Amino acid sequence: MSSTEFAPGLVVQRFTPPLALADFKLIAFDMDSTLINIECIDEIADAVGKKAEVAAITEATMRGEIKDFKESLRRRVALLQGVPVSALQQVYDERLQLNPGASELVATCKAAGLKVLLVSGGFTFFANRVKDRLGIDFARSNLLDEADGQLTGRVVQQSWGDICDGAEKRRTLLEVASLLGVSPQECIAVGDGANDLPMMGEVGLSVAFHAKPTVREQAMVAINDGGLDRLLEVLR
Repeated sequence: MSSTEFAPGLVVQRFTPPLALADFKLIAFDMDSTLINIECIDEIADAVGKKAEVAAITEATMRGEIKDFKESLRRRVALLQGVPVSALQQVYDERLQLNPGASELVATCKAAGLKVLLVSGGFTFFANRVKDRLGIDFARSNLLDEADGQLTGRVVQQSWGDICDGAEKRRTLLEVASLLGVSPQECIAVGDGANDLPMMGEVGLSVAFHAKPTVREQAMVAINDGGLDRLLEVLR
């Protein structure tokens, strides 16, 4: 079944819309460039004049050219050594915005009884705030190490591991689904980068939001224009 432009800027493949939103029980979102408008790590790097250097690695990683996300993240985080912790709040206050339609989509999913999961290769400082802001149920992300009010350039080991990469996103989604007693087919996954593909490959509905070409090609829904709430055009 070939892909079809269901509406301008909205491509669907491998299913016939509309699907019933109430048939799904869990929706998982990537954060950076999906729920929010920025790649947080690139903006933090701006505080020490390393934005271009870090952004180039981020971009190559999201396109799938740097295959090892963990290695890529460690390289980028190392460049943040010496950034004042206060720079994180500044990025949140001055640069971070929810992407259009994020609030509407999350609210509609919650009203339909879905649980909401945020799984991010980004950082807890931002993920926890976005979680609170949108009323998200669960979040997993990476924790930046700090000492004496500065970032050390390392990530902190957490109970589940140290870096939330594509494999960890997939594992988290399947674990949360299992704890909720729902099948992967009853889950939706939304993302934009190569590290979202492992979780998108497991679910009943995969959604690419303003995504990299490799992600658009593999997703069942590709939102190429407009906001996240455009997903509701294929989910009733």
